[in-house]
Amino acid sequence: MQMDNQITSKKVRSFCSFRYGLSLLLHLCNVALMAQNMCLNLTMVIMVNSTGPHSLPNTSTEEHLDNIKNPVYNWSPKIQGIIFSSIFYGVLITQIPVGYLSEKYSIKKMIGFSLFLSSLLSLLMPMAAEGGAAFLLACRVAQGVAQGSALISQHMIWVKWAPPLERGRLTTLSLSGNLLGSFIVLLVTGFICQSLGWPMVFYIFGACGCALSLLWFVLFYDDPKDHPCISISEKEYILSCLNQQVSSSTQSLPIKAMIKSLPFWAIAFGSFAFHWTNTIMVLYTPTFIKAKLHVNIKENGLLSALPYLFAWSFGILVGHLTDFFLSRNILRLITIRKLFNTLGLLLPAFFSLCLLYLSSSIYSMTIFLILASSTGSFCMGGVLINGLDIAPSFYGFLKGVTAVIGMIGRLISSTLCGVILNQDPESAWFKIFILMAVIDVLCLLFCLVFGKADIQDWAKGNQEHTRL
Repeated sequence: MQMDNQITSKKVRSFCSFRYGLSLLLHLCNVALMAQNMCLNLTMVIMVNSTGPHSLPNTSTEEHLDNIKNPVYNWSPKIQGIIFSSIFYGVLITQIPVGYLSEKYSIKKMIGFSLFLSSLLSLLMPMAAEGGAAFLLACRVAQGVAQGSALISQHMIWVKWAPPLERGRLTTLSLSGNLLGSFIVLLVTGFICQSLGWPMVFYIFGACGCALSLLWFVLFYDDPKDHPCISISEKEYILSCLNQQVSSSTQSLPIKAMIKSLPFWAIAFGSFAFHWTNTIMVLYTPTFIKAKLHVNIKENGLLSALPYLFAWSFGILVGHLTDFFLSRNILRLITIRKLFNTLGLLLPAFFSLCLLYLSSSIYSMTIFLILASSTGSFCMGGVLINGLDIAPSFYGFLKGVTAVIGMIGRLISSTLCGVILNQDPESAWFKIFILMAVIDVLCLLFCLVFGKADIQDWAKGNQEHTRL
């Protein structure tokens, strides 16, 4: 039987198979979602007449921008800050309820309608801005709800579509779309604003999202056994691989047992550390570049975008390495998870400290900055997918809870860093990076000691216990 599975695997485990096409489609959907998420943060430089160009790449303040093409609004920095953060709260409130509902209802409809709603709101964003800050704020909160629903519900797809030996590649390919979307936004937003006006940024990304949502409704089915286009051999391969691992999700949520589970808290603390580190590197990279490298805005934009490109590459590499180690029986799954947790949490902290002590030139500083900002992607092979190992039946809910814990780390780190930079600019970066390293190490130790990669007793239900 095992030999038959290996033969079937060779026939259908190919990048031309339908499941890899599905992962690529989800990759593009994530590109659109992240582009819609980030673009306002960049266009705000031109939308508001009192804002200095601290974030927008490829844009020169010396050039005259036509007010018809680029409407300007008189919003205070306080109002801008509220608008920036509004989408975060929209995302936050959806994580746990949508994670739970994704186990019960159609993923096709949840992702399709969420992507379409987010894209429609992106198209309406310039009109909302004309109506005033309150309308724009409401639009961003609603967009956050839509994006949060799509981003958290998509994790349940791989419970039914990803054979265990291919989870790494399929999940990292789809999730890395978030990184590519960030890179594209940073790269092209300035050019679009200069040539077509900032409203076109929202129209372009909104239109792309609408087209992808329609494509999603046509191509995706919740279960491979119901899909009319997938080949019979691929369908049989997926169903045979997941026959004993996918439950009907009819059990009640074992919340009390989950709270008592140390492997669950290992994922939660790992997620906290990942989001803490990632938020610092994402939000404060332009500030660090400006303070330390003293480059112009175009160079700042390019340097801010490069880490996303490297992070995207590392993310896809992690997926291939994970499946390679598993398929060749080189490492056990738990060893792989702990390996990538170690790389994803220690390397950013290490390279951040290198920025402080080993950056003797602009070139070394640039290299360390890129590596510090991008190596967190190794967590895609660790805590960011570990929930699928320990509780596939409740993966949506578990992912929602750990995502909220990660967002708490994100909120605390962004606020605390702002306070530190404001109070003590001279030694601020030393304090920020040291604190980040301490949190990463402590959370990593917890992950290494208590992390697991087999289905937990509270998550089994009627499933057989499997250990990889």
